[in-house]
Parts: sequence; C-alpha cells; structure tokens
Amino acid sequence: MMIKHRSVAVALVLLQLLAVVQGQPFPNYHANFVDIEEQAAELKWWQTGAFYQIYPRSFKDSNGDGVGDLNGISERLSYLKELGITATWLSPIFTSPMADFGYDIANFTEIASIFGTMADFENLMKVAQQLNIKIILDFVPNHSSDECEWFKRSAAGDPEFKDFYVWHPGRMVNGTRHPPSNWISVFRGSAWQWHEGRQEYYLHQFVKKQPDLNYRNPKVREAMNNVLRFWLAKGVSGFRIDAVPHVFEMAPDSQNQYRDEPRNDWDNDPEDYGYLQHIYTVDQPETIDLVYSWRAVLDEFQRKNGGEERILMAETYSPIDIVMQYYGNATAEGAQLPFNFLLISELTNSSNAGEYASTVKKWLQHMPKGRTANWVLGNHDKPRVGSRLGSDRIDMLNILIATLPGASVTYQGEELGMTDVWISWKDTVDPSACNTNPSIYEQFSRDPERTPFQWSNATDAGFSNASKTWLPIGEDYRQINVNLEETQPLSHLNVYKQLWKLRKQAKTMQRGDTDVKALSGAVLGVKRYLKNDVTFVTVLNIYDGVETVNLQQSFSDLPAQLQVVLVTERSKVKVGDLINSTSVQLQPKDSLVLQSTSSYFAYATNGEIRQLPVLGVYLWLAQVALYLTHR
Repeated sequence: MMIKHRSVAVALVLLQLLAVVQGQPFPNYHANFVDIEEQAAELKWWQTGAFYQIYPRSFKDSNGDGVGDLNGISERLSYLKELGITATWLSPIFTSPMADFGYDIANFTEIASIFGTMADFENLMKVAQQLNIKIILDFVPNHSSDECEWFKRSAAGDPEFKDFYVWHPGRMVNGTRHPPSNWISVFRGSAWQWHEGRQEYYLHQFVKKQPDLNYRNPKVREAMNNVLRFWLAKGVSGFRIDAVPHVFEMAPDSQNQYRDEPRNDWDNDPEDYGYLQHIYTVDQPETIDLVYSWRAVLDEFQRKNGGEERILMAETYSPIDIVMQYYGNATAEGAQLPFNFLLISELTNSSNAGEYASTVKKWLQHMPKGRTANWVLGNHDKPRVGSRLGSDRIDMLNILIATLPGASVTYQGEELGMTDVWISWKDTVDPSACNTNPSIYEQFSRDPERTPFQWSNATDAGFSNASKTWLPIGEDYRQINVNLEETQPLSHLNVYKQLWKLRKQAKTMQRGDTDVKALSGAVLGVKRYLKNDVTFVTVLNIYDGVETVNLQQSFSDLPAQLQVVLVTERSKVKVGDLINSTSVQLQPKDSLVLQSTSSYFAYATNGEIRQLPVLGVYLWLAQVALYLTHR
C-alpha cells in the first residue's frame, strides 16, 4: 500500500513539474537539454543592432558655450547603454568653418575645437569601449570646405592638387562667360561658383563653401581611403556615408562640355533644386563601385588588425532598385546597411494599414537574399517622426521598427517623443533655409528637428547652462524629458527600453521569419516566428477608433490564446494578460506585442539535436504516472 502511495506521489510531482514549465520557453528538464538555436551560426553585431544617431551640437554641452561637445557625449553615453543601444553614429565632429554645421570639412582627420580635442575623442572611445557601445563616424566624401588645404592648393594650381576638385572655365556665349551647365545646388541657385583666383568655376552640389571633390582623380580616392584608415586606427566600428548619390557627376563630353539637365514641369522656381531632373549629377553608375572600394578598405583593415566587422551605412534616397545595389553583388561586397528611408519618404499622417504594410514589404521583397534589413524613422535632415506622422503614434512606430527584422536607427530624442520646435526667421541658422527668405524659409529649414536634447526640467532642459543655446530649447521640455519619463512606467522612454530588452532576449525577434499584413484598414500586424521557438505578433492600431481583429484569420499556426508582453499607455490590457487570438481589441492608436507560449523543447542525444512537443511529453508522463499508480 505504501508503494502505491509513493507511486501516486511521484506521478503527481511529475505532472505538477510539467505544469509549471509548460508555459516557459525551452524548459530545462535535464542537464543535457539545450536550446536548439544555440546550434545556429552567431549573428554579427550589427545585424540586429539598435543604432542611435547623435547630433553632437545638440546632445550635451559640457563647457557652457551653448553647443554640445564630445565631453558631453562621454558624460551621457551611459544613457544609451540604458536604452539598449548597440552603436551610435555621430554627425560630423571634424574641423570646419561650420557653413553647413560640420558637413563642410576643412580637415578630415582633426577634431573641431567647438567639439573638443583629439584627446577628448580618444576618451570618448575609451568610455564607449567600457560600455560596449560602438562608435560610427560620419564620412562626408562628396565635398570638403573651401577652407580645406586641398582646395586652397587646387585653386592655386598646385600640380599635386590641381584636379582634386571639379573645375571648368565655363561657356562663352556672345562674348560673355556663363556657368558650364544649368545644374542647380541642393541649397538653391547655380551649382557652379566662379573663383577669381583660378579664373574658373568649381562645382558645389551643396553650399558654395562645399566644393565637390573629383573622384575621377585616383589621388582623391586614395586620400579619402586614408581618411577611413585614420579613423579605423582610432578604433571606430564603421562609417555612415553622407550624400552618396552625389559623389559622381557625368563626365564632360569630348569637347569638355557638361550637358544641361532637363527641367521638371511641376516646379516653376528656377532657383529651386526641384526645377531640374538630376540625371547627370545623381546616381551615376560609378558611385556604386566607389562604395564597394570603401568596403574593401574596411575589410582590408579587419584582415590586418582583427576584431569585429567594421561596417558602412550609406545615406541614399535613390530609387529602390539603385539602393539595393549598394549591398554588393556576386563579386564585391558593399555597404552592410544602405539606409532604408521608406518609412520617411512613403508614409504620411493619413497612410492606412495597407500602405504601412506595402512600405515595409517593399524593402523586404527587393532586398537581395542573405542581406540585412534596416529601418530608419528619422534623422537630422527630416521632420521628427512625432511631427511628421503624429505624436500619438510615437510608441507605435518605435515598436514597429524594433519588431521588424534586422537593424534599426533612432534619431536622438525620438525615444522621448520630442517633436519639431518652431524656429523664427531671426533664430534660423540652417543654410538650406537662410538661402531663401522669410516668407518661405520654413519649408526648407532643418533647424526644427535639430534643437537641443531634453534631459530634465532644469534650465536649458539640462542640455547646457549657457545664457543662450545655439538653437532654442523646445517649449515642452518640462513635460518631455529624460528625468521625468524615467519615473513614468509607460512613458515613451520606458516603452522604448522595454521594447529593446524584449528584442535582445527573444531569438525569434533576432532570427525569425516575418509576415506583415494589414488586418484591416486601421490595423497593421507583424508576425515573427521561428521553428521551435516562441511566436510574436505585433498589432498596431493606426487610427482613432476602437478596433477588434481576428489574428487567426490573417496568420497561420497561432494558438487560441496569446500572452501580452508589451503595452503602451493607451492599452487597456496589462503585461501578462492572456487574450483570445480570435478577438484582440485595440484602443485608438494602441499598440501591443503578443507572444505564444512555447510548445516545444530541444534535447541532445548521441550528439544529435531533437525536438519534442510539450503536449507529447505531457501525455507520455501521464502514461508513466498511470502505470506507476496501477502497479
């Protein structure tokens, strides 16, 4: 009789043990049980990376001059660690007269004094290494400053530098000299500037203080390769390449003449960049090969020096078939991450779920096999996501890019919900706007998205203690700042932190397949799934109505119930709640991340990995229990 009671007790213990672990991913029943995905090849550091753009002028001012600097970044870099950031890309920090706030570089291997010294940069690298945050620098290849020594020597006719830039004597029409072509600068007006000393025009696709380098000259290519090598030796993990499509322009014809570009009928302002179709100054075929050559420089450095892979991130708003070429081809590797700006360029405040789904799938369907996707919501050149697509969609969009496959890029402040700040004509400093006039400057200005970071509700939002900051502080800094949001469980900041914690812990988010669908006109769904692992479903209600969706009608292989793992302040459900997958209710502008419970575990036997369904194991243990009981 005692044996029978003991058998029953053993059976009950077995059943209770399984009941406890049944909902856990990969329960460890025995020391030999292993995670099946541990057998897979390890992902490279950047393939699921959380990238964060710092605009140094606006991140943190350490010396009270009203401008952010390198020591300010070092002081606050631990904040990025708390966010879960993998790497940070710094907008230009190099010596510059600041005609375009650092994108006009006078010395490509020297730190601008307004940001600090080379010793400050080296200290930043040490801090970053301690925090395991990688540093990505801005590489600006299209042009230098006209105060660069290279340009001065080129303008003087120095044989070594004579052809470092794009020069031309111009066209003579009825005895009058005219620019070589009708090409227009991105910042308005002719792209050609007369140089009195050299008695020739030079090309500048941006402001006139940014003369275009001549990449048809091998000496220029090698000089810029050496810039990459210099910063690689300083320990950086890669580069974001600025304005890549502009690097080459069509070569002059046999008569040394440049062709005029045709005009666009929809633009009647002859000074405006949109007035012309830029078929000779953008997306020239040589540009792709140049990017491949820069990748070769990085790969060569890695072969010689070891360490983790260094990466290229390419800025291009080109047509998608051209963007995809930046990844590489059958014989050459290119940029690991050509920036995906589709969420910026194709979505508007009125876009529906179908348009969201099409935009996401457009990149995934065009991307070459074996490459890594990336998702960019904003940057220093575009209105902030909260101003562009709605401040009530900030959590939703952060959740979207973090639950899609691949890497993502966050522009500083968008994890807080910072929005554009209105800047008066008097306070405007962006050359893109300053080259216009008070009646139209706002449509050209990039200042609103570049205002100082909001750390606290203290003076200058904790950014500085200066009497005047380089751009005005947002008036909402007392309601939107790091210190306050850290105390609010479902603030934009804390949702962002929870999101990246989930992303880093869940192998399905890192390695899983993706299914993106419009579940209705208002609701977007993203399913991430991986064999023998948890399935995740992200649901986003884009509009202002309460929506109920049946996930099983849109996605296959979902269980009857899903567990809530991430919510926003708009949600009525809580983390840990179980909800029916056939009836998921979303509040207006609500976003949820749901997961299935694990239905498999993996185990090792004789060196082979095998899987068993938990239900099968449960039934097997039940049979054992019954056998022991009857015996």
